Amino acid sequence: MDTTKPYEIPKKQVLEAYRRVKANKGAAGIDDQSIEQFGADLKNNLYKIWNRMSSGSYFPPPVKAVEIPKKAGGVRILGVPTVADRVAQMVVKMALEPKMEPIFHPDSYGYRPGRSAAQALRVTRERCWRFTWVLEFDIRSLFDNIDHDLLMRAVRRHTDSPWVLLYIERWLKAPFQMPDGTTKAREKGTPQGGVISPLLANLFLHYAFDAWMVRAHPDKPLARYADDAVVHCRTEADATGLKADLEQRLAECGLELHPDKTRVVYCKDSNRGESHPNTSFDFLGYTFRPRPAKSKSGAYFVSFAPAVSRKAQTAMQEEVHSWRLYRRSGSNLMDLARRVNPVVRGWIQYYGLFHRSSLTTVLEHLNQALIQWVRWKFKALRQGQRARHWLGRVARQQPDLFVHWEYGIRPAVA
Repeated sequence: MDTTKPYEIPKKQVLEAYRRVKANKGAAGIDDQSIEQFGADLKNNLYKIWNRMSSGSYFPPPVKAVEIPKKAGGVRILGVPTVADRVAQMVVKMALEPKMEPIFHPDSYGYRPGRSAAQALRVTRERCWRFTWVLEFDIRSLFDNIDHDLLMRAVRRHTDSPWVLLYIERWLKAPFQMPDGTTKAREKGTPQGGVISPLLANLFLHYAFDAWMVRAHPDKPLARYADDAVVHCRTEADATGLKADLEQRLAECGLELHPDKTRVVYCKDSNRGESHPNTSFDFLGYTFRPRPAKSKSGAYFVSFAPAVSRKAQTAMQEEVHSWRLYRRSGSNLMDLARRVNPVVRGWIQYYGLFHRSSLTTVLEHLNQALIQWVRWKFKALRQGQRARHWLGRVARQQPDLFVHWEYGIRPAVA
């Protein structure tokens, strides 16, 4: 270690930070340098980062602002740091995260090692059977509205490392470079897209929401994934009272509930006969609502249960459409399978956790895209149902060629 440096940052920590950034991939920042280009002169680039961070002379460049259209209209600003800046942020994250993890709430699931959306869904499903009411909510533009002073106060509670504090403050103040080339100063928020941002957002919400819930509403279990959360309540009065309390609490922290994504929901099933205008909610790509079910003894009943949401189904079908498989007439079925299987496998593994049959519509849509490919590739199969029957025979002979065929979603054979 170079003892002339004011901050002791191990060189191996910078190398490990690069490896993690490389594994996460990601786009280039304002310098248009890709991860591959950064790696072409790796030793020199990592030395520059270590040298500047260790000496206190590292200043983050502006964050590239990328406008992502929202389905409901408008745009979301995604901040893309340069590769070098992502490495520097990862160095700080690696130093800070081990100190944060032990204090985080056990039902905070987003952007945490060893935690997942699937875990949040499973615990929410079980609690809906035990609690009659749910407050579902979303925080409006969380990453854009985090108060810097409150955030730094929280960070200082868990670290006194001068270089960690120094660089977090610099990242919070780093401006956006807008698509037109102008720069925009930031007085609040932490860029959505930064390596350190999810950890900082979790820390902020830990104090703004999680720890507050433990103090103020200890009888109401929660599940939170970043800014999307549900809280279970025993009565409607409990849920509406919590909503009012939460609005006030978040306002004190400079945040606001999203008015269109915050509702009190009645978890209606066979044992709950009340009527209520809201008997469903969406959480992490699933819709929880009353659904027909069958007991082990064969009796039918209504269960409040999750299945893939309509919004998620539409997004998957749009992605299938975007592949334009019919234009790949120069490819064979094996080529197409290599192209689509990793994505489809991920869909089935996640959206097939509960009520896998709800994925059938999406997977049949994929079959239709493959049938269209057959028609474009083989002139003799363009008439009538010939393409479907041909593909159905292939599916019967090679049921493991496409992932969804393994689950029985195959074209019909005449």
